[in-house]
Amino acid sequence: MSDHSSTYFDRKRSASYDRRAARLLGGLYRRVAADVAALAAPGAVVLDVGTGPGRLLHQLAARRADLVLGGVDLSADMVAVANAAAGAWSSRITFQVADVTSLPRPDDSVDLIVSTLSMHEWPDHRRAVTELRRVLRPGGLLLVYDFRFARFEREAFSDFARVRRAPVRLKWWPMALFAGVTASKH
Repeated sequence: MSDHSSTYFDRKRSASYDRRAARLLGGLYRRVAADVAALAAPGAVVLDVGTGPGRLLHQLAARRADLVLGGVDLSADMVAVANAAAGAWSSRITFQVADVTSLPRPDDSVDLIVSTLSMHEWPDHRRAVTELRRVLRPGGLLLVYDFRFARFEREAFSDFARVRRAPVRLKWWPMALFAGVTASKH
């Protein structure tokens, strides 16, 4: 992600973003959580890249007790907000400060990677997607949800077996403001 994100989201702005995200993006997070919950195998290791205040992982923890959940964000203050908001799920979710191009995970260690509204902040899609592919297990899934108008470099996903990009429609917003990318690793 951009260096701007790590410095912009200080403690005050991170808390403010969390409040706005809960109100404005709750429907999107519920949709993504439902998608991940439906696609993740029992006991799957799930990594949320650009987790922000951790809202998605909190919802996943409530839906699926069997999942091993982790989230990374470039902002230490955003990770602090995510940890503070985890409440009863704090023992089930691990949040870390990390960049999408340098994830603190071993090769082939994650079953499903999800990223919601952070791809538009990645300065180098190819480098980011290469790193995501490194930590994804063979047969694993990458789900990226972002604004429909966000820059999408299909060639960055060329090493994946299958790539599909489609509009994401939400009940509360009839226009497809968001798009999703689904990619699977060979």
